[in-house]
Amino acid sequence: MRIFIAGATGAVGSRLVPLLVEAGHDVTGSTRRDTGCEALHAQGATGIVMDPLSAESVLAAVAEAKPEVIVHELTALSGLSGNLKKWDQEFAMTNRLRTEGTDHLLAAAATHGVRRFVAQSFGGGWAYDRTGGAVKSEDDPLIGDPGKEARASLAAIRHLEDTVTGAPGIEGIVLRYGNFYGPGNATSRDGALADLLRQGKLPVVGGGTGVWSFVHIDDVGSATVAAVERGAPGIYNIVDDEPAPVNQWLPFLAEQVGGKKPMRLPAWIARPLIGQFGTALMTSVRGSSNAKAKQALGWTPTYATWRQGFKTGIG
Repeated sequence: MRIFIAGATGAVGSRLVPLLVEAGHDVTGSTRRDTGCEALHAQGATGIVMDPLSAESVLAAVAEAKPEVIVHELTALSGLSGNLKKWDQEFAMTNRLRTEGTDHLLAAAATHGVRRFVAQSFGGGWAYDRTGGAVKSEDDPLIGDPGKEARASLAAIRHLEDTVTGAPGIEGIVLRYGNFYGPGNATSRDGALADLLRQGKLPVVGGGTGVWSFVHIDDVGSATVAAVERGAPGIYNIVDDEPAPVNQWLPFLAEQVGGKKPMRLPAWIARPLIGQFGTALMTSVRGSSNAKAKQALGWTPTYATWRQGFKTGIG
C-alpha cells in the first residue's frame, strides 16, 4: 500500500517507517526540515517537507504522496518541562496539531480519495472518567472535566477522535496510546523521570492509587502497523497487559534506574504544588484495557507488562 505518515520523524513515526518499509509498503513521510527527508531516505522512505498547520502545505504533500492510507502521528512533545500545573500550556502545540492538523489532513484525504485514516490519541489513563472500575475499555466514557489544567488538552483529544471516526467515506481508526517508555522517552534510563527519581524529587502523592497504562515504544509501532493493515474503523487502546497504580510502578521504576525509594506526600500538601490535574494523576485516574486491540488487530505486545519492560526495555 501507499502510506503517508504525517510526523514521520517523531517518536512513533521514526519506529513506524522501517516497519512499514520492511512489510513491503511504499512509505512517504512528512517532516518540517530537509534533514528529516535525509533521515527518511536512509530508512527506505520518501520525505516531504510539510507545515502541518498550513492547509495548503498539507494538501500539496498528500497530493504528491498519493496515499491509500494516512497515518497521523503529529505531536510536539520534545522539551516539555513536566510542570503539571501548566499542562495545557505545554501541550498547546500538540493540541493545535490534534485539531487544526487533523482537520487539514482529513480535508486532504477527502480531496484525494484516501480510504483509510489512522490517528494517534491518548489512552494512558487520565482522559477516562474516574468513577467505577480501575480499568476502562473503549466503550467507557471520557471524563467531563479532567481538571482546569488539562481542559484544552481533553477538548483536543475529543475533537480528533470524533472527527476521525465520523469522517464520511473514510475508514477512521483512532489509537489511544498508553504512556510511552523505552529509549528516547521520559521513562527511560536517561530520561526525565529517571533523573527525578535519582534525585529523590518524585514522590508518591496520597495513596498513589491513580492507575496508569504503559506501552513500550516498539510495541506502539507494531500495533500501528496492525491497524494500518487490518484494523476495522473505531477506537483501540494500545497499552500493555497490566494497568498499575502509581504506588506499584513508581517505586519499581526507581529501583530499575538506581533511584531513591519515593517518599510519600499527602495530597493536601501536593495539590498547591502540582494542581488539581497533577493530584488526580497520582490518586484517581483510571487505566486502560487492551483486550479489543489484541482480539481485533491480532496484536500482542512484546513487553507484556511494565514490570518486564522496565527491567529490560527502558534503554
